[in-house]
Amino acid sequence: MKHEIRYKPSYSMLVVNLEQGEKITAESGAMTYMDPNIDVHTRKREKSLLGSIGLAIFGRQSFWVNDYTASNGSGEVAFVSAPVGDIETLEVKPNQGYIIQKSSYIASTENVNLDVKWEGFTKGLFGQGLFMIKVTGNGTLFINTFGAIDKHTLESGQTLIVDNFHLVAFSDTCNYKVTKFGGLKETLLGGEGLVTRITGPGDIYIQTKNLREFVEWLWTLIEPRVRSRAR
Repeated sequence: MKHEIRYKPSYSMLVVNLEQGEKITAESGAMTYMDPNIDVHTRKREKSLLGSIGLAIFGRQSFWVNDYTASNGSGEVAFVSAPVGDIETLEVKPNQGYIIQKSSYIASTENVNLDVKWEGFTKGLFGQGLFMIKVTGNGTLFINTFGAIDKHTLESGQTLIVDNFHLVAFSDTCNYKVTKFGGLKETLLGGEGLVTRITGPGDIYIQTKNLREFVEWLWTLIEPRVRSRAR
């Protein structure tokens, strides 16, 4: 499968060329254009990802994906996701998987498996509305970020503390622990809330911007108009 990432780093778009019978899976809503000979099948990954217990715990979050398959010859399909950001390619191998933020997932090849990483994040990242996925298998994974991608490679025993809203992905060879940022005062007034303490070996992918800050900035522009109309 041939692919190209165009318009890096701020307005990245993933363009995939599928040969007859080839398939790629992508987040529902990520497609920008495709050739007419590509068949699309939409499915809900509820059974393999969440199940009934997971839906209850996480407020009935679901994860829809589309399978794009080339029929009647080769075809091209393109994907984008984050408002403004970059796209990175990660190679998934049997001994080299990743834990990624659901919102950073854009697409993956056929033999890449997606599943929830239950331990450790259920009371941490999910509490801030973040949905982490464990990625295993053998193939290519495409992730996107809000802002630029900042990659860190940790040696064995080396640790990095990452704000949860900036955390995009990290190798499943890493150990991690979700903690509060400082004490109660820092958590309430510092703005960071929860952080993840990640220890190598492995890679960490961080986004330079986060959606929470972007929404708060937009609200400073919108709030005066909302208040004026409410009077």
